[in-house]
Amino acid sequence: MDNRYSRQLLYSNIGVQGQRLLGEKTVVIVGLGALGSLSSEILARAGVGKLILIDRDYVELTNLQRQTLYNEEDAELKKPKAVAAYDKLSKINSEIDIEVHVAHCDTGLIESVAKNADLLLDGTDNFDTRMLINDAAFKFGIPWIYAACVEGSYSSAAFVPEETPCFRCLTPVLPSTTLTCDTAGVISPAVHMAVSNQVTTAIKILTEQFSAPYLMHIGNVWDMDYMKFNIGNMTEAACPTCRTKEFPELNRTESNAMKFCGRDMIQVIDGRLTESVVTKTLKQADIDYKKTPYFIEFNYGSTRIVSFSNGRMLMHNVENLNKARTIVNQLFG
Repeated sequence: MDNRYSRQLLYSNIGVQGQRLLGEKTVVIVGLGALGSLSSEILARAGVGKLILIDRDYVELTNLQRQTLYNEEDAELKKPKAVAAYDKLSKINSEIDIEVHVAHCDTGLIESVAKNADLLLDGTDNFDTRMLINDAAFKFGIPWIYAACVEGSYSSAAFVPEETPCFRCLTPVLPSTTLTCDTAGVISPAVHMAVSNQVTTAIKILTEQFSAPYLMHIGNVWDMDYMKFNIGNMTEAACPTCRTKEFPELNRTESNAMKFCGRDMIQVIDGRLTESVVTKTLKQADIDYKKTPYFIEFNYGSTRIVSFSNGRMLMHNVENLNKARTIVNQLFG
């Protein structure tokens, strides 16, 4: 068989019918770090019809230890992860559609992509965005799959509207930790275990073979520990997402400044700060800057700032939201 999916077609749980279903489906992946970059590659190779990729960050050298889709050139050029992912995935499988968003995943963006999707995948590293994904999925009746990893541990679970509890229902029993990859580290095998569980479940859902029991998978690759437990009966009676359907995260007013999880970096969003405004201000202030095809980069004191054309800025070496706002006011009034 010379079909690119021949080995997948031979697998009895997929076959011709399963491959046809994969080719008809659209998957949204939020976050293209360690988890999202790997899941996007596996799904592209599997022949999923369309991938919609969302990420707000760019490739750095420290990513390469675990984010296997990227290389040193991407880090040197500081390519936005969504752009770098598109470049790689379009060469891996030119037959599929790929749509990318170099953007912060807010209510407007997640709703616009979710309503036309068949599945949402979590590739994030923070609780707030997962809660946003959760609300969007249950509002539009679309399954989504959570995944996480830190140190040598990993976890994953699927949430299906009208069949399972939602992520909010499970938050009291999820592993409670303030550790992140940026504070405690992570080894690549833990990433691969999390994504293996996540993408296998995704393929089951996309080929219409996912059914009870609905399980949460938790393990530690270093200690070779693994467990799973049934989440099917854990729905909270008054849950505002899957019971009363208030979807509070979609209605929340988002701050224009937010801290990246576990990192000394603040994101500021201000629609006034277009590329022309930023370059004009920097020239007037005699501040050197570097312009790439994707953003403008400059230093303001000890702060390294990356400014995107849509008014979104990433401020490195800043821990305090008020300091970030002060810097914006000092530079741009």
